[in-house]
Amino acid sequence: MSSLGQVRASRRIVFHGLGALGVAAALAGCAGDDEGDGGGGGTDVESGTELTTTDQVPVGGGVVLVDEKVVVTQPTEGEFMAFTAVCTHQQLLVGSVEDGVIHCDNHGSEFDLASGEVTKGPAGSALAEVRIEVDGDRIVTT
Repeated sequence: MSSLGQVRASRRIVFHGLGALGVAAALAGCAGDDEGDGGGGGTDVESGTELTTTDQVPVGGGVVLVDEKVVVTQPTEGEFMAFTAVCTHQQLLVGSVEDGVIHCDNHGSEFDLASGEVTKGPAGSALAEVRIEVDGDRIVTT
């Protein structure tokens, strides 16, 4: 027999260690790099692409275009804005636009629908603006 003896961990110690590891992994998953769209998560929509029509964008709300990774909003009657739909927290897509706010359902970030500025974290920077123009009833990128 060795002079070092055997070390045995109790079940309690093992489960406490696993629990702490799980908490650490969960916290690491919620830690974003807040580097905006610099991580390649922005939109790659070409100029002249039709995004939607004006009748599809409610006043005080908007629409999230998943394929284009763009959110189009109408802050006031006849004023249309567009932003990347990629949240600056972890580059996941925002989920909806309601009550004057662009919502990221993934971690709770919120953005102003007129400016794209963060109104509630954890996101640390605004959504990047996408340049658009209204051509008749069509909203197209410029």
